[in-house]
Amino acid sequence: MKLLHQKPAKPRLGPHGRPQGKAQQQQALQLDLFADGFASDVIASMPPVEAPPANSQPRPQALAPDEPTALAPGKRRLRFGEHVLDYTLLRSKRRSIGFLISDDGLRVTAPKWVTLGDIEIAIREKKRWIFTKLSEYRDRSTRRMQPQMQWRDGETLPYMGRSITLRIHATQKAGIHFDDASDQLIVCLPADAGEQQLKDRVLGWLQLEAKRVFGERLPIYAEKLGVTYQSFALSSATTQWGSCTSEGKIRLNWRLMHFALPLIDYVIAHELSHLREMNHSPRFWATVQSIFPEFETARKTLRDSAQETLPVF
Repeated sequence: MKLLHQKPAKPRLGPHGRPQGKAQQQQALQLDLFADGFASDVIASMPPVEAPPANSQPRPQALAPDEPTALAPGKRRLRFGEHVLDYTLLRSKRRSIGFLISDDGLRVTAPKWVTLGDIEIAIREKKRWIFTKLSEYRDRSTRRMQPQMQWRDGETLPYMGRSITLRIHATQKAGIHFDDASDQLIVCLPADAGEQQLKDRVLGWLQLEAKRVFGERLPIYAEKLGVTYQSFALSSATTQWGSCTSEGKIRLNWRLMHFALPLIDYVIAHELSHLREMNHSPRFWATVQSIFPEFETARKTLRDSAQETLPVF
């Protein structure tokens, strides 16, 4: 599932607080959507590698393991007991050994002067992270292939952390109503209405609910933190759950309404904390923790959530 890309209207800072753009007077920080994998790649780095002295002797290269003919072109192979790891090795001018997980598996980028033996030692040191991320990536790829939501009577929809059922009533008088007791979203549409009309009606309802819920929760956490925000608006961005400018303008992704209230509160606490710390420093996370102690659990849940589990509008 892919969402339509929405370009940010103002300059933003990247996930590590580095400016992206010329203007810094209206800085904005964002909370990335699916921070560990909404973009298709997962990246990690080893510490910088020092270049050897010019007069030093090169370290002996490690012997490559036996590589059967099934090994893809451009790939190398390492064995970990019964496990086999294929990877692509790229040389670059970077100072550290980097690892990237994508549709092509593991890609290792290393300085030109680092020996193959040192690269393979680094891979072995990072093997737990590598195999974990490869497994997570495969799981997400599997979920991508699962059938998408069917917009029809009786279909379920994620809302506030629970599953609600769509009920379509054929009537000339259009309307929509949520029955909290039965977890049913009752949508009144003409008998000849199409799938797109149903999606539009549900989308409109979800966005109204987002305005209501966000409008109720923002003042609670702003008061806890002792800050004042200037305004808030809904976002349909594909790259972040929320953003906050130094002027106090907050944007929150309406798709948060698919998740339970604690996750919504975490994003709200995160963005409001930027009014104290316009960065992602330890002081920033301490600020988040001061008003939302369970932030690490919520943060991990959002990271582990796959976009493919959300309905397509």
